[in-house]
Amino acid sequence: MAEKVPQTFANHVRRDPLFHMFALPVVAITFIVSIVHAVRHPGAEQWWAVVFFAAMIVVTLKSRLYSLRVQDRVIRLEERLRLASLLPEPLRSRVGELSEAQLIGLRFAPDSECAALVQRALGERLSCADIKKGLTAWRADYWRV
Repeated sequence: MAEKVPQTFANHVRRDPLFHMFALPVVAITFIVSIVHAVRHPGAEQWWAVVFFAAMIVVTLKSRLYSLRVQDRVIRLEERLRLASLLPEPLRSRVGELSEAQLIGLRFAPDSECAALVQRALGERLSCADIKKGLTAWRADYWRV
């Protein structure tokens, strides 16, 4: 098995080649071709094809968004459980104040940095990107969608 490249802020965003470089472009190009065809050869069937391929774009994008939303919910649950075991009591009782974006950013924080980062996130209202940029070490997440 090939070794994984160490994950950092610079390379942690994941692209899915089948989605980003095949499915999405094929659906988008087909939609554009259907518009051109409908303009050149107007008719009910051609315009219905435009509507159909617009719906296919929506289905393609929503299928990706649904999987990302489920992943975010799982991350939120995992991080709340993790923080409940890592944080001292004054901070543990404030975990519910963290936003979903903050919890998502905290998933990359190693255990040793969590308490200080949660304190900063709550006090300074750090964004997900600010939390990730504030890490001195990186806890890789190779399982994300």
